[in-house]
Amino acid sequence: MAQDPPVPSADLEFALALADLADGVSLPRFRAADLTVETKPDRTFVTDADRAVEAAIRERIAAERPRDGFFGEESGREDRGSRRWIVDPIDGTSNFLRGVPNWATLIALEVDGVPTVGVVSAPAFGARWWAELGGGAWGRREGEEARPLRVSGVQRLEDASLSFQSIEQWDLAGYLQPLIALSRAVWRDRAYGDMWSYMLLAEGLVDIVAEFDVKPYDLAALVPIVREAGGRFTDIDGAESAWNGSSLATNGALHEAVRETIAAAREA
Repeated sequence: MAQDPPVPSADLEFALALADLADGVSLPRFRAADLTVETKPDRTFVTDADRAVEAAIRERIAAERPRDGFFGEESGREDRGSRRWIVDPIDGTSNFLRGVPNWATLIALEVDGVPTVGVVSAPAFGARWWAELGGGAWGRREGEEARPLRVSGVQRLEDASLSFQSIEQWDLAGYLQPLIALSRAVWRDRAYGDMWSYMLLAEGLVDIVAEFDVKPYDLAALVPIVREAGGRFTDIDGAESAWNGSSLATNGALHEAVRETIAAAREA
């Protein structure tokens, strides 16, 4: 018998509505012949779709949640009290501009520094994932009913599937040898990339995800989804934060084994 998701809180319902808004802006621009692409000062790309999605979301939040703060990749932050919406308008911009469907809008609500609501909407995949603290993690593909998400039950590194995101990230962070050691310790390693790695983890299809050079807007929406699916989400050193520039997400059972493997390789 199918399990129905709980009635969403007002905050989750609003986040899902923001995702609908974002999809309506982003998807028509995907693979558009006139897509505008620019290079930002940090040498990353931004498209007219990134800016339009964030502007639409920010305008809606200002109109309907005027007391809440905002932090977006393209327009910066405005802090107001203990609540803040954190948005990556298009996570996977490089994929978006090349016509690769692995991209999504990430929407999180952070309360007192803790991501409490997360929505990942990937319209080119026809997929969406969401969670709020205490409500479980859920996913839906186009034409299907929502289904609960649960991380895998894999208990040993030698049976685990790892998504490491990017060799360059690990190398520039000084963690190339730990990455090699970890890749040798697991059953399988791939770089699925961006938000999709974490959603595969929440679905129980990948067991470990780790990366460097990430910002809060890259991670905040992912945290509640992974945690509500039964996983663990920290930075690479084990701190429970999305603000420290790195991430380590696992099915929980493997978390300390991954950290020990990385630490041993750093000390070697």
